[in-house]
Amino acid sequence: MSQTSAAVPQSCEELLAQMIAIETVNPFFGGPADGQEKLIARLETLAGQWGLASRRLPVPQGGENLLITLEVDPAAPWLLFESHVDTVSIAGMTIDPLRVKLEGDKLYGRGACDTKGSGAAMFWALQEYARDANRPHNVGLLFALDEEARMTGAKAFAARELQAFLPKLRGVIVGEPTLMRPVIATNGVIRWKTITRGRAAHSSVPANGRSAISTMLRVVEALESRYVPTVTGRHPLTGSAAMSVNVIRGGTQVNIIPEYCEIECDRRTIPGETEQQIWAERDAVLAGLEVEHTQVYVVPSMGDELSRDFLTLLQPILARHGLETTGRGEPYVTDASHFGAAGAAAIVIGPGDLAQAHTKDEWVSRQQLAQAVAVYGDLMRAAD
Repeated sequence: MSQTSAAVPQSCEELLAQMIAIETVNPFFGGPADGQEKLIARLETLAGQWGLASRRLPVPQGGENLLITLEVDPAAPWLLFESHVDTVSIAGMTIDPLRVKLEGDKLYGRGACDTKGSGAAMFWALQEYARDANRPHNVGLLFALDEEARMTGAKAFAARELQAFLPKLRGVIVGEPTLMRPVIATNGVIRWKTITRGRAAHSSVPANGRSAISTMLRVVEALESRYVPTVTGRHPLTGSAAMSVNVIRGGTQVNIIPEYCEIECDRRTIPGETEQQIWAERDAVLAGLEVEHTQVYVVPSMGDELSRDFLTLLQPILARHGLETTGRGEPYVTDASHFGAAGAAAIVIGPGDLAQAHTKDEWVSRQQLAQAVAVYGDLMRAAD
């Protein structure tokens, strides 16, 4: 298989090989600062070679998304597809992470499963659709930044450009490894940092100081004994809510009373729970303790209310390809949550198994990759 970046790919697998060959490890995990931009530039060039319009969309936190579009008729409804371009680290991988290896039905490489496989299948399906006579939909394909760390690409698109599509938008297909099973609801996550402050002093006279760690012990005890037991909500599709304290940092050296301590907390939310509700519950439990909070990360949960009608358009296509048609829920978060929160119907579906994502020998099924091209293309061609 040719992996020369300058060559126009002749198959979806060749396109995927070119995408994998460009390292896009998220900078939060030690990746190059310009890795995602290099892949964006390559995809932008290919869009032009295939006669598709494209534009870069600035992300306020840094970098640019790429939106590729095919508008066949201003009056036609829109379908949007989305895949993120970043990956997790390549450290410790047992295969060459940036050079595709084919072995039977498996195509190995970092991002093959999560989620360059989805992106390649979407792009290949779109360039095929652009040459068809039957084109009932306008189609957009968003390659978004930074999903693996902060989801800044999806958040920016949802807050800005998505609004122009909503009046005529059928829905958004978000590519993630789901074994080509439709996911229509997901849990959300709220992460925050809680800080306690004390007064530094020499440990030979501890009474001269006040330990931030001692205060934090009371904070952790309150959260684990009075808050965690109340987090009992459950959703029929996405499972249970959860709360945990997962990181603690404090102190500078053993002979100094610590003046600073912090913890990082993870609260998994089910559809129906709100950010405001979570903050209120936390603050009630910690009332009376001297603490500060810093918001770290918020991804809303996604219920299935908006996606049900969109699923009916997809189900006959899945059935035709022998795939599962029932909408599922998952406990994890994806970019789809931001699109759903902005008012768009969103379905998460893509080739690959989550069990292969982020692994030392990441791979995607070649059969599923071909299925994804077919399903995405058939959805583009689907009439009401």
